[in-house]
Amino acid sequence: MGFGLKTTTGIIAAVLVTAALAQASNVFAPLAAALFIIAIVWPIQKQLQSWMPKLAALAITIIATVAICLGFASLAAWGFGRVGQSLLADLARYQALYAATVNWLDGHGVSVAGLWAEHFNVSWLLRATQYVTGRVNTTLSFWVIALVYVMLGLLEVESIRRNIERLDNRTAARVLLDGGTATAAKFRKYLLVRTQMSAVTGLLVGSFAWITGLPFALEWGVIAFVLNYIPFIGPFIATLFPTLLAMTQFETWPAVLGVFVCLNIIQFAVGSYVEPRVAGSLLSISPVVVLFAIFFWTFLWGLFGTFIGVPITLAMLTFCAQHPSSRWVADLLGGPGLEKPGKL
Repeated sequence: MGFGLKTTTGIIAAVLVTAALAQASNVFAPLAAALFIIAIVWPIQKQLQSWMPKLAALAITIIATVAICLGFASLAAWGFGRVGQSLLADLARYQALYAATVNWLDGHGVSVAGLWAEHFNVSWLLRATQYVTGRVNTTLSFWVIALVYVMLGLLEVESIRRNIERLDNRTAARVLLDGGTATAAKFRKYLLVRTQMSAVTGLLVGSFAWITGLPFALEWGVIAFVLNYIPFIGPFIATLFPTLLAMTQFETWPAVLGVFVCLNIIQFAVGSYVEPRVAGSLLSISPVVVLFAIFFWTFLWGLFGTFIGVPITLAMLTFCAQHPSSRWVADLLGGPGLEKPGKL
């Protein structure tokens, strides 16, 4: 009876925590992003402040972090800019393709004009514009808040560590210190795996475009590399645009369909087969849990949850592994090589 009560209480608590995380995403999501970034860049900050003032080290670390993020964004902007010029140059061919498709659908009893007037009117355009504007403002606010958290957090890492070491509850202190150290190490491993898999995806996509004669092979490879950091949504975009370009480059629909299918096979093979297994082996987490984490945190926090879902799950499993009462969770959902408490 006691076990059943504990189980029920645990389930209710988990549901309430999940609901709170979903409702307060504007509060918790930037904090989660900041903690992830702090774990990645802290070794740089620590090394710099060992031979220069802390504030100077912080300035260099923040500038380097922002520069790297802007560099990735610039690569994507460069690739899309080059491809966008070609798409605009072929606008007449797309108009002809659209007209031919409309005529074919009208001949089969489907009125595209009616559907367009019903769904894609001025009101829809205004709503879409407002939505995009709102998302841009939300994204900018999100990263500004996260950057403030990062700056304050990097200054407080050593102070927080000393406070934890002074806790009277030695078990809690050990779990927090060992779990935090192991989690930071796994975050860095995760980013390394993500970068390696993104490079493989970019190389395969670029090679496929070059072999098939699709223009801008280098650009497609760069775009696939950058967007692969965003699971599912990024690969979808990196697949859609080459297919649109293929519509004006190849004469037959089977060729266009072949491009679309092959690009999806590349994205699926790397993103849903190779990467979960590599990540699961190096990070001691089940490949099934990797995929579930992506879907679950995407459901809670949207696009950002897609990116941060696996690191959050890694942190939870790593902390669970540090205490005997919760280690069964890490043993159940983790993989081989999970760190034992006290062996960090």
